[in-house]
Amino acid sequence: MGIVRGTTVAVLAAGLVAGLSVAFRASAETTHPKQPNILLILADDLGYGDVGCYNDQAKAPTPHLDGLAGQGMRFTDAHSPATVCTPTRYSVLTGRMCFRTGYRGVFTGAGGPCLIEPGRLTLAGMLRSAGYATAMTGKWHVGLTFLDAQGKPICRDGLESVKRIDFSRAIPDAPIHRGFDRFFGTACCPTTDWLYAFIEGDRVPVPPTAPLDKSNLPKHPYANDCRPGLVAPNFKHEEIDLIFLERSRRFLREHVKAKPDQPFFLFHSMQAVHLPSFPADAFKGKTKAGPHGDFIHEMDWVVGQLLATLDELGVADNTLVIFASDNGPEVTSVVNMRKDHGHDGARPWRGMKRDQWEGGHRTPLIVRWPGKVKPGSTSDQLTSLTDLFATCAAVVGAKLPNDAAEDSFDMLGVLLGTQGDRPVRPYLLEQTISLALSIRRGPWKYLDHKGSGGNNYQRSGDLKPYYIPDSDPAAPAQLYDLAEDPGERVNLYSKKPDIVAELKGLLEESRKSGRSAPVRTAATPARS
Repeated sequence: MGIVRGTTVAVLAAGLVAGLSVAFRASAETTHPKQPNILLILADDLGYGDVGCYNDQAKAPTPHLDGLAGQGMRFTDAHSPATVCTPTRYSVLTGRMCFRTGYRGVFTGAGGPCLIEPGRLTLAGMLRSAGYATAMTGKWHVGLTFLDAQGKPICRDGLESVKRIDFSRAIPDAPIHRGFDRFFGTACCPTTDWLYAFIEGDRVPVPPTAPLDKSNLPKHPYANDCRPGLVAPNFKHEEIDLIFLERSRRFLREHVKAKPDQPFFLFHSMQAVHLPSFPADAFKGKTKAGPHGDFIHEMDWVVGQLLATLDELGVADNTLVIFASDNGPEVTSVVNMRKDHGHDGARPWRGMKRDQWEGGHRTPLIVRWPGKVKPGSTSDQLTSLTDLFATCAAVVGAKLPNDAAEDSFDMLGVLLGTQGDRPVRPYLLEQTISLALSIRRGPWKYLDHKGSGGNNYQRSGDLKPYYIPDSDPAAPAQLYDLAEDPGERVNLYSKKPDIVAELKGLLEESRKSGRSAPVRTAATPARS
């Protein structure tokens, strides 16, 4: 798949990534047909309380996720690395906390360049170097460099930037330049942001041709997130997850047929259940929890279809399946679902998407690996989605270099049941859209700021009913004992100065050192 000819940034990126692949290959063990396939499914804005096996009061049925948990391991103390999309996805793909890049915010439309630096080892790149075929379907959202008619990078959000894109030109920092062999998906949030068009490889094969006409889209409290961007003729807002599903199933079928002995890594990055909640026609009215409940049900069905495809191809028994969410549930969905349907996507935690409180980042994490992970098991190990990188490296026998996956811990022993009760992580870092940070060690959680770090509960009309005054209003930060106070209501900042000092010091040490994972001894550099 192509690179822009004559574009310096593209040539540099391609050379660095190629060199990285050669350099890293030496540190991976020889691949053999028994290496497990890996299917990573990442839902969007799905809360801890949105899934039946995590919330017995959930109103939208999730039978396939509940079944997956029964066949594998359900984590109860798993966290997205950030409380919003872009930084979490960067961290999943690199094993590194995104605040270390200095980037603040999320991408929309033509925003870029790619946050993943040329030459940085990615999860996909590591697995490809270990002999895997790598593919991604769905939402990218880590930044892309679109070019204008003069070949100059745009890298700006907004409608005017989308109008400037020359769609005849390739994208020099697409997913296929960051470790993936194949990519089909969207630049940012598929049905929210200014560019409503699909990317295949490093190009937009069917460019947008007209402004989005929202008059034909559903109208309900969960439908108001569509920016007035440009839309391609083959882009159907109510069918996005079905299109993504078909492309992932196509990859699975083509790969298993053509190369049955080569393991695959498929990253299926969903639109669901990010607002707007536009379930496909087949799912409308299928639950008693309104459009968002129907959308959650469709998301669960998509998971079931992916699992069924593994069965169909006879590869389910040798496939490691990982399901997670990129952050907590969106404000609009939480507020309206609580009010209209008695469903709480954040249950039982305080906060929601954008918040540093648990509801903003404690998310479902379910892992199935037949013959390896005990069916119906539960783990309370503290873990982050950054840990997927080091864990997958351990699964395939790859030794990670020191300047890669700097915030990733190996959870393989937890999956195999050999870790026991010993904690893998000494502590957990978390960030918000504004780069506000928190740190968790054992039951103690220190938030290095006042308030939620995201939503403003005193100013927002929808959130005012959920405002909880700080019990230590003069304190510049917050400290909670989650063992005694899982709802994060009693700020112990002034009562526990020694613990505050320890955790703040540990947070600053991690910030300055550029890592939280132990220093590794692997000699292979992460950059060529």
